[in-house]
Amino acid sequence: MVRKNNHITELIIKNRDILTCLFFVMVTLAVYWQVQHFDFVFDDFRYIVENRHVQGGFTKETITWSFTAGTSVSRYWHPLTWWSHILDVNLYGMNAGGHHLTNLFIHIANTLVLFFVFRKMTGALWQSGFVAALFALHPLHVESVAWISERKDVLSTFFWFMTMCAYCRYAEQPGFIRYVVTFFFFVLGLMSKPMLVTLPFVLLLMDYWPLNRLQMGQAGGEGGFKVCKSSVFRLVVEKIPFIIIAVIISVAAFVTQQKGGAVPPTSFSLMKTQAANALVSYVSYIVKMIWPGRLAVYYPHPGILPMWQAVGAGAVLVLLSVLFVRAGRRFPYLIVGWFWYLGTLVPVIGLVKVGNFAMADRYTYVTLIGLFIMTAWGGPSLWRDGGTQKYGLPDRQPFCLQFLRL
Repeated sequence: MVRKNNHITELIIKNRDILTCLFFVMVTLAVYWQVQHFDFVFDDFRYIVENRHVQGGFTKETITWSFTAGTSVSRYWHPLTWWSHILDVNLYGMNAGGHHLTNLFIHIANTLVLFFVFRKMTGALWQSGFVAALFALHPLHVESVAWISERKDVLSTFFWFMTMCAYCRYAEQPGFIRYVVTFFFFVLGLMSKPMLVTLPFVLLLMDYWPLNRLQMGQAGGEGGFKVCKSSVFRLVVEKIPFIIIAVIISVAAFVTQQKGGAVPPTSFSLMKTQAANALVSYVSYIVKMIWPGRLAVYYPHPGILPMWQAVGAGAVLVLLSVLFVRAGRRFPYLIVGWFWYLGTLVPVIGLVKVGNFAMADRYTYVTLIGLFIMTAWGGPSLWRDGGTQKYGLPDRQPFCLQFLRL
C-alpha cells in the first residue's frame, strides 16, 4: 500500500504541470460555461448581426474591407479580429452562444500559455499557477471574455503571450529565425488590436526579470533558465523594429479614431481633466483588483474631478513607484510587475479622450498581470520568515521589515 501511494505521488509530481493545466481548463469552463446561453449585446449588433461584410464570408471584397474600411465600424484597425468573426459566422451563423464559446476557448488558451511562459522563465510552479489562476478567474476580466465584441481583447492577448513565448526561445539562443518568429507573433497581435504597442516595453522588463539578460545581472535566468547575456544597448536595439511598427499602428489608430469622431478637439482644460481622470483611474483599477466591487459595463466620465482626488492619486502612485524601485533592488519582480501595470495602461488610461467613459474593466485584461506578478512572488516573501535569504538579506528577517526601513 505504501509503495502504491508512493507511486501515485511520483506520478502526480512528474505530471504536475499537466495536472495544473487540466485544473485551469476545468475551473475556467465551470465559471464561464454559462456564456453559451448569452445573446448579442451592445456593439455586437454593429460588429456582427448588422455587418454584411462579416456575414458575407471570406471574399476578396471582405478581406479588402477588413484592412481598410473596417475601421469605420470599430474605430480600430484589427483585420485579424474581423477574420475571426467571419469564421464564427461560417461556423455558428447567428447563434450567439457559439461566438461566446470562441471567446471562452481563446481565454482558456491564453491562461495556459501564460502559465507555460512564466513556468518556463522562472521555474516556479505555484507562483506561475497563481498568476494564471488570477488571470483566468478575476472578475475584472469577465467583460473581455463574455462580450463578443471584445474578441479583439482575447485574440490580441493570445498573440501577446505567444510573442513572449517566442521571445523566451530567442533569449535562450538568439538567432534570425527565432527573432522573425517573435516579430511575426507581434504583428499578428497588432492585427488583432493595437493594444500590443506596449509589448516592446514589456519585453525590456522581461530582460531585467525574470530573464536576467543584462550583462551585469546574475549568471542566468530565474529557476535555472539559461539565457544569452547582452548589453543594455543591444537589448534596446533588438526592440527597434517592434517599436517602429508599434508607432505606425499607434498613429494609424489615433487618426482613425479622430476621423470617426471618437477623439474630440484637444484643449488645455480638457487635457487637465483627462490627466486627473487618468491618475484616479490608475488607483481605482488597483482597488478593484483587490476588491472587485461595484463593477459596471459603463463608468460615466465624472468631468472635472476635485483637486484633492487627482493630487492624492498622483501622490500614491509616486510613493508606490519610489518604494517599489528601491525594494526592487532585492526583489526585481516588484519593479517588473509595477511598471508592467503602469506601462501597459498608458494607451487606454484616458490621457487622450476616446469616448465618454472614465474607465473600463476590459482595459485590465493584460495590465493586471503586472499586479498579479507582484502578488504571486511578493506574497510569500512578505509573510514568510526567511523568505528573503536568496536575495542576500539577513536570515529569519521578514521582507516587510526590510521594506518599511526603505
